[in-house]
Amino acid sequence: MHTADGPGRTRTTPPRPLAVESLFPDLAAHRRTATRLHPRPGTPGPHDSHVGGPLLWPAGEPWPVCTTPHRRAPGPGPLPLLALAQLHARDVPDLPAGPDGCDLLQVFWCPFDAHGPTGYGMYVHLRWRRAAEVREPTAERPAPGAVGFDGYLPEPCLLHPERVTEYPYIELLDGELGAAVEEWEEAQEEAADEDGDGDGAWLPTYQSDLSVAPGWKAGGHPAWNLTGPGTMDCDACGCPTELLLTVATNEWHADTRSWIPLEDGPRNPTGVVVGNHGRLNVFACPRDPSHPHGFSIQ
Repeated sequence: MHTADGPGRTRTTPPRPLAVESLFPDLAAHRRTATRLHPRPGTPGPHDSHVGGPLLWPAGEPWPVCTTPHRRAPGPGPLPLLALAQLHARDVPDLPAGPDGCDLLQVFWCPFDAHGPTGYGMYVHLRWRRAAEVREPTAERPAPGAVGFDGYLPEPCLLHPERVTEYPYIELLDGELGAAVEEWEEAQEEAADEDGDGDGAWLPTYQSDLSVAPGWKAGGHPAWNLTGPGTMDCDACGCPTELLLTVATNEWHADTRSWIPLEDGPRNPTGVVVGNHGRLNVFACPRDPSHPHGFSIQ
C-alpha cells in the first residue's frame, strides 16, 4: 500500500498500560482483534484502500444516488452519494467477509441529514464487489453537487492499517466479571482524584485505555457511549450482528490519549464529522453478509 509519508511508514499504537487479562482472566473469552485504519491525508488512487479518494468503480455502472427530498436543497433531482471510503480485504485483516466472495467494500453516504423516522438522520449505503472483476474502472465520479454539511466531505486519506486487541464496552460485561471490572474502574478513578490533588494525575481505566480503541477501525467491539448498550440484530434473520466498520470523527479523545500512535496524533485527519462529533458503527450479519446492514451513531 502506498503512503503519503513514504513507503513502509506505519502507525503504532503504544502497548496497553496494563495487561488487562492478568487482572481479569475471564476477559480472554471476550478478546477480539480490530484493525485500526489510521487514515492520514494523502493522494490515494482507485486501487488503494482509503478514505475520500477515487473508487475502483466499473465504467458504465450507475453511481448510487439518494432519492429522498432534501429540505435544504429544493429543486434538485436524485443526489449522487458521496464516496466515503474504500476497503480492500487484502489491506484490512479484520474486515468481515463480504457476500459471495466479495473482497472490496465501498462506503457511501448522503450529504444531508434528512432521513429516517425523524427526518434528520443519516443515510449510508454499502456496496460490496470483487476487485478483480473491475477490468475497466472509470476515471470520473459525479460531482457532489449540493452538500448540507461540510462534515460529510472527507479529506482524501491513505490508510495505515494496524491490528490491535480489544475487549467489550464496560456496560456489556455482566455477572461477576462485570462487577469486578466496575469495582476496579471506580477504584482507579478515586485513586487518581486523591493522588492528583487537582493537578491532572492519570491512572489507566478499563473504559478509556483497555477496552475499545477510538478512531476509524474494522471489526472489534463497538462503543456505546451515547445510547448505552443496545441490541443490533439482523433485520432479515434475527441473528445478532457484529461490528463491520467504525467511522469516527476523532482518532482520539482527551480520555483516550493512551491510544495515540507513537508516530503522530492528529485528532481529525479526515475532516469527517459524525453526528455531534461522535462515531458511526456499521454492523453486518455474520450468518449472511448479503443481509441488510445495521447502523448506530454513538
